[in-house]
Amino acid sequence: MKCLFLFLDGVGLGPDNPSVNPFARASMPNLHNLLGGNRLLLSALQKPKLRTADQPSHGLSGLSRGPALVTARATLLGLDACLGVAGLPQSASGQAALLTGQNVPASLGFHYGPKPNPAVAEFLRNGNLFNTLEKSGRNTALLNAYPPRYFSAIQSGRRLYSAIPLAVTSAGVALKTSQDLVTGRAIAADFTANGWRTQLGLKDTPILSTRDAGERLANLAQNYDFSLFEYWLSDYAGHGQDMEAACSLLETLDQVLGGLLDAWDDWSGVILLTSDHGNLEDLSTRKHTTNPVPALLIGAPELRASWLQFASRAALARIQAETTHTDSKKQNEEWLNLTDVAPAILGFLGTRVGI
Repeated sequence: MKCLFLFLDGVGLGPDNPSVNPFARASMPNLHNLLGGNRLLLSALQKPKLRTADQPSHGLSGLSRGPALVTARATLLGLDACLGVAGLPQSASGQAALLTGQNVPASLGFHYGPKPNPAVAEFLRNGNLFNTLEKSGRNTALLNAYPPRYFSAIQSGRRLYSAIPLAVTSAGVALKTSQDLVTGRAIAADFTANGWRTQLGLKDTPILSTRDAGERLANLAQNYDFSLFEYWLSDYAGHGQDMEAACSLLETLDQVLGGLLDAWDDWSGVILLTSDHGNLEDLSTRKHTTNPVPALLIGAPELRASWLQFASRAALARIQAETTHTDSKKQNEEWLNLTDVAPAILGFLGTRVGI
């Protein structure tokens, strides 16, 4: 069984307002079709008809984990990224929560980012998805390719690892290189590798079409039990507050998604698309948002239901630890949050739940 984690940095579920939200404005036919004609908006989770009688449950029977949208190939829920901590969610602590299943912001007493401080780094080194899965005999990979100057900057101390590559390297998993990109074993951060030519000056880098990039993601994911691709350009676009550029980026992402969906075997495993905090969905501000982030699961209905049952169990255990058994109202109003993702992945892949 496979799990491909497509991480979109800085993407929340925002309002249906095309003046500030590029998800309400951009042309994204592949995503709209996947979501049954809906856009990736908070309102998609608030529709009264979540499923028809012949559609399977989204796997949260017996628990109220917030609204959900279920279609033939996908289940969309929202994840709370605030984690009970005041202030705006940040990248390092949010990504650490996703990767470890620990409420890192609550332990710190604040959200932190963009790069891990020593306390966040300690959480990542002491247990994350990559090292837990590797110790259990599963093979894992970060599918991003990194250029030579990235490794030089890390080695010289001029650059620090962000949360995801820190988690990967702490597990003893090698980051992929320019040679991996050339030989088809990795994907560039912008999917096509055009930026390697135009911004890094690596003129001989092979260019992929957006569709081919999506197909490569699907094919590479079949080589690993768990693989992750980090798309950080979405967060940059949010901070840039340029609607035209943001829509262009989302339309490129949608084309990649089309290739990925066409090449993905829904019975081979699930694709999880999620984020660490909101940003891109509200271009009225350069700051992050407190919006829930999407948890978009793609795959066969039974596999999605299995993944979500593990997420539900993690959420229920968390809520029972935080509230009394008689506080049913609070439990029923809880959504899944970032800390429920790691135990759901571990359970789905047949690994002990607990990092």
